[in-house]
Amino acid sequence: MPLWLIALIYFFLLSLVLSIWAALGDTVALVSFIAATALLLLIAIKTAMVIEVDMHELRVGRAHIALEFLGAAQSLASSEVRILRTRDADPAAYLGIRFWSSTGVHIAINDPRDRTPYWLITSNNGDELVRALASN
Repeated sequence: MPLWLIALIYFFLLSLVLSIWAALGDTVALVSFIAATALLLLIAIKTAMVIEVDMHELRVGRAHIALEFLGAAQSLASSEVRILRTRDADPAAYLGIRFWSSTGVHIAINDPRDRTPYWLITSNNGDELVRALASN
């Protein structure tokens, strides 16, 4: 998650803490401040999308697929990602996207048993992901 988004979420949480302080006093405000900070850390950890490639499979968050079923992988610029995740999106595709990441990778799926035509994964390191998939 980018720093600006973390700061925006923290601003909203701190405005809630300020309201609690005004209504209930210092002790409750301190507890709510600690809880808000812990909640921010939890949000940052839980929303992180980890992309991993090993010898057998590609993992994007909780989704995973064997490398043998992957077709061509193509790195996409922000304009290509924007079109592919909106106007030209296939409802059957897997979208591993985060709105704060504008570039990504399109990976074709070659599995006759799977109706998913492709995976669209947003990543600021799309070229590295394409290289990692090509080397396996």
